[in-house]
Amino acid sequence: MNTISQPLVSIVTPVYNGAKYISECIESVLSQTYQNWEYIIVNNCSTDNTLEIVQSYAKSDVRIRVYDNNQFLNAIENHNYALRLISPESKYCKILHADDYLFPDCIMQMVLTAEKEPSIGIVSSYAIHGEKVREDKVPYPKTIIPGKEACRLSLLTGSYLFGTTPSTVLIRSDLIRKKEEFYINYLHADLDACFEILQETDFGFVHQILTYSRIHNESRSSFADRVNAYIPAYLFILKKYGHLCLSPEDFDLLLKTKMKSYYRFLGRSLLKRREKEFWTYHQRALEEIGFRLNYLRLGLSTIRFLISQIFNRLWAY
Repeated sequence: MNTISQPLVSIVTPVYNGAKYISECIESVLSQTYQNWEYIIVNNCSTDNTLEIVQSYAKSDVRIRVYDNNQFLNAIENHNYALRLISPESKYCKILHADDYLFPDCIMQMVLTAEKEPSIGIVSSYAIHGEKVREDKVPYPKTIIPGKEACRLSLLTGSYLFGTTPSTVLIRSDLIRKKEEFYINYLHADLDACFEILQETDFGFVHQILTYSRIHNESRSSFADRVNAYIPAYLFILKKYGHLCLSPEDFDLLLKTKMKSYYRFLGRSLLKRREKEFWTYHQRALEEIGFRLNYLRLGLSTIRFLISQIFNRLWAY
């Protein structure tokens, strides 16, 4: 793909106090083999020197545009605001978190896949998450899957086909422009957005490692790992989209199985005396799904786990 035939890609980085990693993030964009891009960076009232760093890069490359918020926005609001700033001419959009980065051929390979079929709404790839490569992906050599089939595969296997952060995917820009607020106010809003888009579009996948998502104490993914937000996130998506891409039998079985697994996890967590933040999150998460924390079921799950542990130790002897 030569420069003339490259459609415009909007790269978007909403950032708050990202001075520690933002230079590496920006440098990864500047190192792209793909050249027809605009880079929108939205500084969300950072109290460190993030603004000075990003402005210095903007002075050296006209493709970088920096916006400085007058008032602080929460993470979802800032993402939605940043997405409203993309150019009307852009064909694709790449969200890139300030603590993540792209490998040099990322945008080129994702755009090449997206351009194969006009029906493709989202493109993803293998990604490094922390120190591990996510392996629960699309079977090789498939590169295009009907959207609802991708959603079905994700629900049936528990795979994060779309990655663990928005940095992993490329999205068709017209699908973003269709909504005033692209992301809903939810910890896993990016996953919800992927499922919503794929109800009407197809899914593209590149069998290469193209992005890196960092895990550290301040990141949203770190919080998700700490409280294991992935189980309620799965249940939220299952309740919202399961009837659209699963048979009634599969839906009922998955809901029953996942709820049982969820309470087993909560039972183990009760024995570990998890912190208040943990329980506050999971009570709220259950309410968002449409359930309330069942203390009787929690108690029974805890007792069952204790009994299984006792029998395992006796058997070991």
